[in-house]
Amino acid sequence: MSDLQLVPGNSLRTATPEEGRQLAVKMARLVIKLTQPDDEKRRQQRAIYAENPMMLIAIGQTVAAEFATIAAANNYWRDRPDAN
Repeated sequence: MSDLQLVPGNSLRTATPEEGRQLAVKMARLVIKLTQPDDEKRRQQRAIYAENPMMLIAIGQTVAAEFATIAAANNYWRDRPDAN
């Protein structure tokens, strides 16, 4: 197993939804890195998915799933006094 930390800072708690979204993107990228640890192969594959709309949609779905998990861990930021 890699020493790659899949949950940065070992916490899903963020101060704002924007920080949560950024964490979701980072976590999705970390999963890709764990799945394909070879930097050069990942660079080569970017050219493939950059031209494939279905693959780009799949990337968006991966980030959305990560964000849903983070949002739930943060109680959808409802406990913040400045939440809408």
